[in-house]
Amino acid sequence: MPQSIRSHRDSTQPSSSSRQATLLNADYVDVKHMQQFEEALRDDDSLLDLTVPNSPVVTPMHLSPPPSSGIASGRRKRLPRTPRKGREWLYLILRWPLLSLILLFISVQFGMYVLIRQLVNAKEWASAWRGRRGVLRKRLRHARSYQDWKDAALALDEFMHFDDWKLMDEDMYYDWKLVRKVRRSLKALREKKDSRGLLGVLETCIRTNFAGVESARLYSETFYGTKTLIESEWFQHTHPAHDQKKRFFKSANANLGTSALCLSGGASFGYYHFGVVKAFLDQDLLPRVISGTSAGGLVAALIGTRTDAELRELLVPELANRITACEDSFNIWFHRFWSTGARFDSAAWARKACFFTRGSMTFREAYMRTGRILNISVVPAERHSPTKLLNYITAPDTVIWSALLASAAVPGILNPVALMQKTREGNIIPWNWGSKFKDGSLRVDIPVQALNLYFNVTHPIVSQVNPHVHLFFFAPQGSAGKPVAHSKGKGWRGNFLLSAGEQWLKLELTKNFKLIRDLDLLPQLLGQDWSSVFLQRFEGSVTIWPRTRFMDWVHILSDPDPPELERMMRIGQLVTWPKLHMIANRHRLEKQIFLAVKLSSCTTESRLSGRPFHR
Repeated sequence: MPQSIRSHRDSTQPSSSSRQATLLNADYVDVKHMQQFEEALRDDDSLLDLTVPNSPVVTPMHLSPPPSSGIASGRRKRLPRTPRKGREWLYLILRWPLLSLILLFISVQFGMYVLIRQLVNAKEWASAWRGRRGVLRKRLRHARSYQDWKDAALALDEFMHFDDWKLMDEDMYYDWKLVRKVRRSLKALREKKDSRGLLGVLETCIRTNFAGVESARLYSETFYGTKTLIESEWFQHTHPAHDQKKRFFKSANANLGTSALCLSGGASFGYYHFGVVKAFLDQDLLPRVISGTSAGGLVAALIGTRTDAELRELLVPELANRITACEDSFNIWFHRFWSTGARFDSAAWARKACFFTRGSMTFREAYMRTGRILNISVVPAERHSPTKLLNYITAPDTVIWSALLASAAVPGILNPVALMQKTREGNIIPWNWGSKFKDGSLRVDIPVQALNLYFNVTHPIVSQVNPHVHLFFFAPQGSAGKPVAHSKGKGWRGNFLLSAGEQWLKLELTKNFKLIRDLDLLPQLLGQDWSSVFLQRFEGSVTIWPRTRFMDWVHILSDPDPPELERMMRIGQLVTWPKLHMIANRHRLEKQIFLAVKLSSCTTESRLSGRPFHR
């Protein structure tokens, strides 16, 4: 290509910095939609029939009061009193003393728990941060890229002689004999070019945690990698008949399932998620299924509505300039809380959320644009109504920014809001007859069960930043990429006694919280039952949690500036890198199966249509 033509083309293409500025400064607010949302906020009694304009509200006959009743005639009639839970005199007398006693036990146990954790940290620091090992660990902690971290991890494995463990097949945490047999069978069948036999063996062993090869314990003995036997490639190219291949990949896809990245709530702690996402994105490991709740929903919405190229431009410290949820002064939000019972204004938050959702995009539109499956967890305002997982299947026309507001509606922070759905004419109207919804973290922070039901998620990867939860994450025998700091990576953190004490205190705390919930001792503060906040499932097959600092608690409801967001993103990347190798081993398998299923479907369509299919 001539130099003049090349220079002209380069001059006509926008530079990376200009594209980045365009993406960061884009305004996606639809004024009409904001007005319609504000009308829905003012109108709590939405019409039952939202599809036909000006339709009358018809009450079913079996719900209509009889003509002679006091309701029909306008007279006030006393209804029969329904028995209320907790009216027994012993409950009324003992409730508050018993609750006070249990809370006292919890306070003492929590103090002991903090003391044990500090003792473990002190022992690990004294044994792991001296000499050559300490130098290598500092290099690991100060890595600026995944490759730097990987090089430091491999150097530590070599220095600690962990490479010898990788070469030995034998281990108690997986069925190494079975894995050997499978490997020998696959090798023999490939030599015989027996495609049918190969598919039969692969169909048996391609499933979640086959022979225990996905056990996190197999990745917690070293800083990088696991057994060489597990690292070997099982899934290689075969040449069976089309019908056999299609049936095999369909079965393998169902048996193995898929991975999902689940981002927890946690107020301003949720900005650590940006670093976690960036670490996945840089290594092309971002799952197709994304789930977010509360603050995690904001990050999940950004992922679900942007392509990979756009995310690489957006995940920069300057993104902090678009995070302005907490910019109001103390006088403004205190006056608002005094008058409405909530610190933040729903309409104002809706305008700010539009940037992260790319305007009034719906769940179906986001899926069609990016191919990612966005899920946001919300809870109905009524106490006993079931939780809802919103996605392109359960709520295809629901506007994502309204789901974000609902998922962040913690009592006292934001009032419950109605979800909005987009009509064919481009307007937005209340969804689900105008029912109000609130923060999903109050009941289901990590919707593992619903994700498995809708999308066959069998490998949830959880980024957990909830401030009341992540303090209790403790891997007594190490975690993936982070072996025990002493005794050459073996044994228990601190020692067996300290790890046993940590586990016992954690179980005691859980037991006391369950007792409070089951005896209905906790009062409803701000109209909310808080008993499930500590008793959910907060972890996944892989759990990532950040190293927070004291000032994070001070600024828990504050917006970060670019330097602070850069720090949080770097911490998020640093805690994700040790998990990436374990995730990558499964991701390769999932990706090959997904592409094969897609290829088989395209081939079938081309055959039925009579058109040639080009790969």
